[in-house]
Amino acid sequence: MNVGDKAPDLLGLDQNGKEVRRSDYPGKTIALYFYPKDSTSGCTAQACNLRDNYHALIEAGYQVIGVSVDSEKSHQKFIEKNSLPFPLVADTDHKLVEEFGVWGEKSMYGRKYMGTFRTTFIISPEGTIERIITPKEVKTKDHASQILAE
Repeated sequence: MNVGDKAPDLLGLDQNGKEVRRSDYPGKTIALYFYPKDSTSGCTAQACNLRDNYHALIEAGYQVIGVSVDSEKSHQKFIEKNSLPFPLVADTDHKLVEEFGVWGEKSMYGRKYMGTFRTTFIISPEGTIERIITPKEVKTKDHASQILAE
């Protein structure tokens, strides 16, 4: 997915098994953020930064939706532990990460593995991708201000 592309309406199932659709948030700009794994340090820092700035994001017209390949159960624990006020899509079949092009080979300590590239897509109320915050740009501890800086 690139700037100018139309994002799909159906984003997947959330932590409660409920469908999450773009059209569920009419008039909202969606900050769809993909992250590697629930309850890891960077992902927790990012989620908590979005939580702590959630009201500012809502007031600015944003709806935050997180996506990882973790299960609904894992998402439930992550939300409960960190009091997250936004839905998390459980993309266990990798459909969304592949459609958005954020799934690929990563490397840690010389070991190669497949994983999610931390990326945020800003999607207009009309469903068009307006902006992409790439893996190299995402600041986990200050992500809300990155979203708000247009």
